[in-house]
Amino acid sequence: MAASKRTEVVTRLREVEPRRVVVYAVFLLIFVFFAATLHDDGFLSHTNLLNIVRQTTPITVMAVAVVFVLSAGEIDLSLGAVVALSALVTADVMQSHSAVLAIAAGLGVGIGVGVVNGLFVTALVLPSFLVTLASMGIVTGVARSITDLQSVAVQNQRFVDIFGSGNLGPIPGLAFWAFGAVALGHFVFRYRRFGAHVVAVGDNARAARAAGIRVDRVRLAVFVLSGASAALAAILYTGRLQGASYTLGEQDLLTVIAAVVIGGTRLFGGEGSVIGALIGSLLMGMLTNGLILWGLSSSEQLIAQGVLLLLAISLTLRGRRGR
Repeated sequence: MAASKRTEVVTRLREVEPRRVVVYAVFLLIFVFFAATLHDDGFLSHTNLLNIVRQTTPITVMAVAVVFVLSAGEIDLSLGAVVALSALVTADVMQSHSAVLAIAAGLGVGIGVGVVNGLFVTALVLPSFLVTLASMGIVTGVARSITDLQSVAVQNQRFVDIFGSGNLGPIPGLAFWAFGAVALGHFVFRYRRFGAHVVAVGDNARAARAAGIRVDRVRLAVFVLSGASAALAAILYTGRLQGASYTLGEQDLLTVIAAVVIGGTRLFGGEGSVIGALIGSLLMGMLTNGLILWGLSSSEQLIAQGVLLLLAISLTLRGRRGR
């Protein structure tokens, strides 16, 4: 009996792909490294650790949705542009209307872009890479023109408390948004039919269609989810920064995709991990924070993020070829 149990454990361990656990090992190694080298610079301070959570919340929210997009075999390059436009619309509407209407307007922008992207991909059978690349340019242009490159301030303190700098006891309010998105996303992805359909479409769309799955509906849904998540991230940015500008989200696309791929989601569909995306998001946030404390420039931080993304893509492609 003991021998059979031991054999079963060994078999399960062999079935675990190294790339599934590598994100946790890398996270731990980077944390220990920065804790040791930046101890005197306050890396381990309560304030700094909470700042990492605050700064990564919008990335985490978008990463949850991108897990669905990539798992379905698609990609959305318009995320950063939608963040800027949704943030500007939210802040601008709030100048003369209620916060509720402003939030609805901001979310409407993201959902609308998601619907358009999804319809072009499903109805016209166009590659999502090209569709979202085009929409990225269009949305970026609109974001820059609606306020003539001017920032828009937000003075609604209740909005700021709920979506930005507010705390619930010692915990930042933004942390609840992040972990709420992760909990909901993980539940749907792992335990609901929609999550299974997303994975099936990304793994083999033809087989999924033969099995009765409405492939186009699934694809449309993941683009709507992606747009909505970018809009929510924009609202969270607006609350935390107490304003919006056309530069919001400019570097988010690289960070979000890096977080998701590092977290174990395949670039070409068929497999994903929402929990892994959370760890990947925190890892990217911790890396950026540590590099800032080290005094590195934004360009050097981008290089470090690019290297991590390249490593993650290499693991993904290697795993795919090994099938």
